[in-house]
Amino acid sequence: MARPHFEYVSPGTLSEAIEILQKYGNDARVMAGGTDLLLGLKRGTIKAKVIIGLKNIKGLNHITIHRKKGLTIGATALLADVAKHRDIRKHYPSVASAAQGTANVQVRNMGTVIGNLCNASPSADNAPMLLALDGSLSIAGSDGNRRLSLNDFFKGPGITALKKSEIVTSVDVPIPEDHTGTCYLSLSARGKVDCTAVGVGVKLTLKGNRCTDVKIVIGACAPVPMRVIRAEKILQGKRLSETQIEKAAKITLEEIQPITDLRASASYRSTVVEVLVKRALLEAWKNVK
Repeated sequence: MARPHFEYVSPGTLSEAIEILQKYGNDARVMAGGTDLLLGLKRGTIKAKVIIGLKNIKGLNHITIHRKKGLTIGATALLADVAKHRDIRKHYPSVASAAQGTANVQVRNMGTVIGNLCNASPSADNAPMLLALDGSLSIAGSDGNRRLSLNDFFKGPGITALKKSEIVTSVDVPIPEDHTGTCYLSLSARGKVDCTAVGVGVKLTLKGNRCTDVKIVIGACAPVPMRVIRAEKILQGKRLSETQIEKAAKITLEEIQPITDLRASASYRSTVVEVLVKRALLEAWKNVK
């Protein structure tokens, strides 16, 4: 297989990166960590004449937790840094868990959370939990800056709501309400060697033993990471019990759209997702603070 030929540029400012992206349009690709991009270039599934590296832009690798604004993960912050970040592990443990569960050590030491999101794979490990936590993206472009909910970001496999001259600069996660528990669980065919076959992110907020808010997001069982609204309604406003959780897990099967691919069969996904949803809800319940 012939090696891909492209020009690599490493701008020092965000405005310069946007200018280059605007100039080359569809012939340019933005690179944060590059784990997905470089593989796509090698396989020929991605074409580009210019690669715009973001590593030299100051501030994009930041990870901050503000007591009012919440968590911000910059575009070039590594998965490994998110996974081991002390404050994320304390205040957003399931975000750290999803980062830790992404691929293998080599990928985590090079790849980024933002890159994982922008690749828009239905099986992206970091998407379900960040969606469940009401995450949003800060986006910079030639027309200015904007904020976009992750709910509105994914449009299909490999397709996002980004415009041609836009770059995601961070993902931002609000502070969870009091008495909230979270959990992210995933399964793949060969541990973390393969991409995730099914991933489940859950956020559960209680008042006493009554569920006041719940988000259940499934990865790798639809064209995009998806909330299972009907399953959430089984729990919303109800007194939490294992029986209610079992009902919610079972009704999940009526909402997902699993397919058979190299990672898993549709029937396997249907079986596994019910089990993972139940386990994730029980674990989130246990984690309520």
